Amino acid sequence: MRCSAVLLAGGKSTRMGRDKAFLDYHGEPLWQRQLATLRALSPEQLMISGPRRAEWSDCEVVPDEVSNAGPLAGVTAALQKCSAPLLVVLAVDLPRVTAEFLRSLLALGGAVAQGPHGFEPLAAVYPTSCAALAAQGLSSGDFSMQNFVREANGQGLLVACAISGPDLFTNLNSPSDL
Repeated sequence: MRCSAVLLAGGKSTRMGRDKAFLDYHGEPLWQRQLATLRALSPEQLMISGPRRAEWSDCEVVPDEVSNAGPLAGVTAALQKCSAPLLVVLAVDLPRVTAEFLRSLLALGGAVAQGPHGFEPLAAVYPTSCAALAAQGLSSGDFSMQNFVREANGQGLLVACAISGPDLFTNLNSPSDL
């Protein structure tokens, strides 16, 4: 299935105390690990949402249009630049998310995992038809990814599916998580 992909790597990493993208995780920087996961999907376009860095020269860097708006700003910018009908989104701090899991979401045509604590919007597949809804959230000041996904799901743009593994969405927020 045709897709574009974006690695969300623009967070402030306040609790971690340093840029998560460059943390060593099992012998490689997180950003490299996550890009390898996305490349396994053979996207026609590979983007990184975050600041320009020399290390990312082989990817299209997509800046946030709205500062301090969290991941919704990165997702919105990537949806607007997306060349394929579907956008695979993966956060840099979710190293347990696999290409197989993302492929299962792609097969649904636009999907997000949902667990007991809500949606998992930072490892999801969004159809480009979500772009206007995401932009609306940004322009209204509602930067909540949960609200964006809830609305997209309610409009039939996304399918919510069950989480396939309890540790799949364990993210790295502080040094103790390593």
